[in-house]
Amino acid sequence: ALRWIAAIALFGAAGPVRADYDLVLKKNCLACHQLDKRKYGPNFKEVAAKYAGQKNAVDVLAKKIRQGGTGVWGPDVMPPQPQVSAAEARTLAQYVLSLK
Repeated sequence: ALRWIAAIALFGAAGPVRADYDLVLKKNCLACHQLDKRKYGPNFKEVAAKYAGQKNAVDVLAKKIRQGGTGVWGPDVMPPQPQVSAAEARTLAQYVLSLK
């Protein structure tokens, strides 16, 4: 019985993470970002580390996703992503911040 509980817990925990990664793919985030390597912009783990512990990090990142930004990572520019809804931007921000 304990094995089944562990399997259910693992599957349940992986479900949302996989769905969030699917959103990363759908919104083409990997065109500029990678999980743990630099491409054009900071990698997701760098972003998670930079914003770790900030109470408003989800809101800050969601806004940057939709409106773009510059100066946080040197000359790198995050172009606006208006095709990403506010809800999707929050989901993406939460996903990135969950990576450590």
